Amino acid sequence: MANASADIDIAQLSEEQQLALQQFTAVTDQELKDAIPLLQRCQWNVQIAIARFFDGEPADDPIAAAPPPQDIRRQETLLNGLASPRSSTSSSRLRRVEAAPRIVPQPENHVTTQAPLILTLLLAPFNLVYSLFSKFFRFTGWLFPPLTRLFTPGRTSTSASRRGASGRKALNVRDTAARFIREFEEEYGENRLPFFENGYAQAFDLAKKDLKFFLVILVSPEHDETTSFIRDTLLSQEVVDFIRNPDNNIILWAGNVQDPEAYQVSAALKCTKFPFTGVIVHTPQVSSTSMSIAARIVGPAPANQYIVKLRQAIQAHVEPLNRVRAQRTEQQATRNIRQQQDSAYERSLATDRERARKRREEAERKAKEEKEALERAQAAAKHAENLAQWRKWRASSLPPEPAAADTKDVVRISLRMPNADRVIRKFAADAHIEELYAFVECYDVLQSGDEIIDVHEPDGFEHEYGFQLVSPMPREVYDLKAGGTIKERVGRSGNLIVERTDLDSDDEEE
Repeated sequence: MANASADIDIAQLSEEQQLALQQFTAVTDQELKDAIPLLQRCQWNVQIAIARFFDGEPADDPIAAAPPPQDIRRQETLLNGLASPRSSTSSSRLRRVEAAPRIVPQPENHVTTQAPLILTLLLAPFNLVYSLFSKFFRFTGWLFPPLTRLFTPGRTSTSASRRGASGRKALNVRDTAARFIREFEEEYGENRLPFFENGYAQAFDLAKKDLKFFLVILVSPEHDETTSFIRDTLLSQEVVDFIRNPDNNIILWAGNVQDPEAYQVSAALKCTKFPFTGVIVHTPQVSSTSMSIAARIVGPAPANQYIVKLRQAIQAHVEPLNRVRAQRTEQQATRNIRQQQDSAYERSLATDRERARKRREEAERKAKEEKEALERAQAAAKHAENLAQWRKWRASSLPPEPAAADTKDVVRISLRMPNADRVIRKFAADAHIEELYAFVECYDVLQSGDEIIDVHEPDGFEHEYGFQLVSPMPREVYDLKAGGTIKERVGRSGNLIVERTDLDSDDEEE
C-alpha cells in the first residue's frame, strides 16, 4: 500500500485528503512521498499522523500497516550475508531495538459542563442517594482498607498517575524539573550534572532534532539503593565528566517517580526496578522519525560498569547518527548556498531597480525642466507680444504735444533715457503723471513714425512699468502710485532720469 501510494498523483486525492496532506506537511515538513503513506495508514487523520510522526509508529498498531515482507527479507539477507561477527552482532542489536514513546503529562484540570436546569432538577433525587451511598462506602473503606482495594482495583493506579505516589502537588513540567533539581541539591549537595530544566517531551524533541543521546534517569526515594546509586555512581567524577563531555552529545533528564510526569514516563518505559537509566536515541535505520531505547540500566551499578554500558549504547548508534548529521550538514550547506545565491540575486535585482529608478527620475527631471523652459519661453514671447501691442495702443491714445504759444498751461520736462539720450517734451499742466510714464514707455514707438491703425488693448494683459522717474538733485522719486498731475508733482519744468527697475528680474531670467 505504501509503495502504491508513492506514485499517487495529488490531483487524484479528494479535497479533504489534500487539505489533510497540506496541514500535515506544514507541521512536520515531511516529503510527500513519505507523508502520503503515513496519512493513508492513519485513515487520513491529521492528528493521529502528526502524533505518530513525532512519537514513532507503534509496532502493534492495528491501523498502521505492517512493513512489506519483501523489504524485511532483503534486509535480513543483507545482514545475514555479512561475514564479520561485529556486523551480525549489530544486526541482532538492531532487531532488538525497542520504540521509545513520547510522553506528554495529562492535564490536572478537566473541563466540566453544567447540565440544564430541568435535567438537574429531575436527577436531584438520584444525586442525593448516590451521595449518601458514596459517603457510606467511603466511611466503610476508611474502617476496612482491604475492602476499598478489593472493590476498586483500578483506582489506585489512576489516582497515582494523576497525583504521584506520595500525593505531591502536581506542577507544570518546567516547575517540576526545577523542584527535582532543587531537592536533589538539598539532599546530595551541589553538583555539576547538566540536568535538563524542562519536561520529558521537550528533552525528547530536542534529542530528536539535534541527533543527541537522551539519557533518562528515574529514581524513587522509597528504594534503599537510590542514595548509594546517586552518591557512588551518578555523582562520581568519571560519570559526571562522561555526561558533560560534548563529544558524547548527551541530554540528561531525571525525575522522581513520586511526580506525575516521572510516574507516567516510568510506566511508558516499563520500569520494573529503580533506580532506572535509559538511553534513547534516534534510529534512522528503522524510520526517519523513530526514537528507540538503545540501553536499559536497571538497579545500581558501579561507576565503571555504568560508563561502559553507556559507552556501548552510544557507540552502537553513533555511526548512523553521523551519517544523518553529514546528510543534514550537506543539506544545510546546499540550503546556505541557495540562500546566498538568492540573496545575491536580490541584491543585484535591487541594484538594477535603483539604477532604473535613478534613470527614470533623471529623465523625468530633464523632461520637467524642458517643459518649464518651454513654458517660460512661451510666456515671455506672449508677454513681449502683448507689451508691443499695448505700447502701440497706448501711443495711439497719447495726446499730442501742446503748442509753444500755450506757455501758461504747459510743463516742460527734460528726460534722460536709459540709453543716455536726452529728450525734451512739453505736457499739459493738468496731465496725469501716468501720461509722463506712458510717453517714456512708448517713446520708441513714437520715434519709429509707423502709422498706428486700429490697435486695441490686449485682453487680459496687466501692464506694469519697468522703470521710475527720479529727479537728480535733490533726489526724489516720482512714484506712479502716488498719482497727481505733472505740474503738482514736478512743477513747471524739471530734469528727470529714467531708472530701470526690471533689470534684476531680467538678470535672474537670463
